[in-house]
Amino acid sequence: MTKNKAVLEWVNEMAKLCKPDHVHWCDGSLEEKNQLEEEAFKTGELIKLNQEKLPGCVFHRTAINDVARTEDLTFICTPYQEDAGPTNNWMTPEDAYAKAGAIFDGSMKGRTMYVMPFSMGPIGSPFSKIGVQLTDSIYVVLNMRIMTRMGKTVFDHLGENEDFTKCLHSKADLDVKRRLILHFPEENTIWSVGSGYGGNALLGKKCLSLRIASYMARQEGWLAEHMLIMGVEDPTGYIEYIAAAFPSACGKTNLAMLIPPEGLKRKGYRIWTVGDDIAWMRIDSDGRLWAINPENGFFGVAPGTNSKTNPNAVEMVKKDTIYTNVVLKPDGTVWWEGGDGQAPEEGIDWQGRPWKPSLVDEKGEPIKGAHPNSRFTVPIMNCPTISNRVEYHHGVPITAIIFGGKRAQVAPLVYESFNWQHGVYVGATMASERTAAQFGTFGEIRRDPMAMLPFCGYNIGDYFRHWLEMGKRMQKPPKIFHVNWFRLDEKDKFLWPGYGENLRVIEWIIERCKGNREAVETPIGYLPQPASLDMTGLDLSPETLEAVLSVNIPQWQEEVKSQGEFLDTIGSRLPVELRQEYEALAGRIGLQ
Repeated sequence: MTKNKAVLEWVNEMAKLCKPDHVHWCDGSLEEKNQLEEEAFKTGELIKLNQEKLPGCVFHRTAINDVARTEDLTFICTPYQEDAGPTNNWMTPEDAYAKAGAIFDGSMKGRTMYVMPFSMGPIGSPFSKIGVQLTDSIYVVLNMRIMTRMGKTVFDHLGENEDFTKCLHSKADLDVKRRLILHFPEENTIWSVGSGYGGNALLGKKCLSLRIASYMARQEGWLAEHMLIMGVEDPTGYIEYIAAAFPSACGKTNLAMLIPPEGLKRKGYRIWTVGDDIAWMRIDSDGRLWAINPENGFFGVAPGTNSKTNPNAVEMVKKDTIYTNVVLKPDGTVWWEGGDGQAPEEGIDWQGRPWKPSLVDEKGEPIKGAHPNSRFTVPIMNCPTISNRVEYHHGVPITAIIFGGKRAQVAPLVYESFNWQHGVYVGATMASERTAAQFGTFGEIRRDPMAMLPFCGYNIGDYFRHWLEMGKRMQKPPKIFHVNWFRLDEKDKFLWPGYGENLRVIEWIIERCKGNREAVETPIGYLPQPASLDMTGLDLSPETLEAVLSVNIPQWQEEVKSQGEFLDTIGSRLPVELRQEYEALAGRIGLQ
């Protein structure tokens, strides 16, 4: 497969540590995929689904204690704690290697170690990064085969180059007390042990593409961000590209694959999906920010995905998809809460137990058949709205950057920052309700700067500084906006219908970037005048539209106090510019 001395030496060293019975070098071929699936069917690691109704699809259940990212067991390992910063768990490299090494020791006895060469981004692109992951999980191999460009061609491109990310993973015994997800940014290394869940085990995803890549990006002068990338084609055929950051389960995938609402179809809009989760962005020779999606597939949340919320996702998961922790129906198909169709009369739930929709727990609450963080893994080329530029080594130019979260109150539907520095402040202080993909209390409000709180691989204060410096280097930086699709009325009902109707907001954003739409200046930024949103075909009362766009000063005074408390936790590396933005906002909102 390769003659790369650095790769061979490292694989041999890790094999001596993990002690697998066999070492298999993955070539990424279809034949290999079929062989691995057949092996996994025999062991029960995978279940073959109904191939007439779901061709190429398989099903997997994780361990009951292994269903989401374990942020409390995720560490940045640097010699000095200050370099990891106040928002990351920290461990010295020496301690990390010792603790994890003891768990890795002999962890693959009786198993096969799979060696996976993979590229994040198109192979050979100046944006792209190469990694090699070692794992004892066929499920991980098959997921990585979808999510990355994986196989022999990656080794061919790497040649004798020693610049690759070393990714070691083992399920070990799946004991949460022996689970660690460790990142060594200064050594371009990732160790993950004791978990088989995607965000912890697919090391090209959050671990490399965000935590390690964000560190690389600061060193090399680019951005690695937790953002979707979408193209919006106007009636003339011109496409503007937008990057948007939302925490998990806040509508990123739905927005990336949006279908224009009936009221705007007359204008001829089309949406092109570049990516739904991660954006790597560089300043090009034209002084603009250009982006690629480093991934090659989607690892999406199943519950709530249906023909109304995301018809394109429903269509793309009908073939060649790995389903995880959903309901297995008697006919060999799958179902989840919030999906299409009625719940099956009976099935097998995500824990492997017989399930009926009538089941309730001791408190009388319905027992869900699918886990709230159940997933589908699907090739990017299955997406009906896939952009023809996903393989462009050059990427796409970004016109606007959008930040957003799930806020029942406070944040209006949309507002524009005053400038880049103010936009960085908006992103740095954004907040959202905690989701099922995150470890902790569901529904809790937390600050999640740029949706990168769990993913920034170095001191968050330095990260903010890097954003500010990137803005100074651009001749034409993207305009920065904030959106909130989730504002509630006094009866806890959504004020805004969301989904495809969000294109009305996106249209205003794009037109603002062109200087074509009116806005009103408020203490928090520029808001659209109601008449500047095209509401054709949408039955929304003027009063509701006014409510969803309103800025409640008393609420914002409490919000700004909370923002200040968060900034205080950053410590001495908080850029003075963000403190200035806080003081200016506090003054505009009447706190000073």
